[in-house]
Amino acid sequence: MKKKLTFPFFLLLFVLNSCHKEIKAEKGGIDIISNVYFDASKGLNKMQTFHISRLNYQNDSLIELVSDNEFPEIITDTYFIKDTVYYNLNNNTSSVFSEIQKQQKPTSVYAKTVGAVFTKTTLLNYRNRRKLSDTILFKKNYKRFEINSPWNYTRYYIYPSDTILPYSIYKEVGKDYHGRIERIDSYDKKNDIFVSLQLIPRKNWDDTAKEIFEFNQFVKNRKSE
Repeated sequence: MKKKLTFPFFLLLFVLNSCHKEIKAEKGGIDIISNVYFDASKGLNKMQTFHISRLNYQNDSLIELVSDNEFPEIITDTYFIKDTVYYNLNNNTSSVFSEIQKQQKPTSVYAKTVGAVFTKTTLLNYRNRRKLSDTILFKKNYKRFEINSPWNYTRYYIYPSDTILPYSIYKEVGKDYHGRIERIDSYDKKNDIFVSLQLIPRKNWDDTAKEIFEFNQFVKNRKSE
């Protein structure tokens, strides 16, 4: 009897593991946008939108475009990010990654003060979270939980997915929920400020990032000839 059960058991185990196989996204972008509402308890009229970062990736290489807060169409900083370090491209679309890495001293992404935030710290009060019912936003299903403290009330929205993006917020949450955080709504009780942070994945690169990636591919191909 035991021999008859062995093969089906391992087959079932293989199927279950296959269902949770993680897939790394090869190419695309992520927009990080924040809507800030001042005097939120009095209404949502005093609002300001910030396009915090436009991340573009090809495998594990990222090009980050940081815009001016007042004039989003103006790019103030352009970064090349690789693993856990970054280099300043100084808005030069003709930058060659290999040369930049030779010329510049790499800086830890955890020390970066503008654009996308990279952190190794765990989510504060994560153990005290309370599960909320699933919801649908923009035709996507999200799992949710909330964290309430004397100072802040925050809701987290996790999109279930086996696709791994090269940038995420609070990786431990993604592992626990088998997905990625795509939205955080937070209310600062003391200052009466409501902040909605969104991570919006997309398939295409920004034009500037496209030019940089394609130029580097051209240089790479020329060197291999």
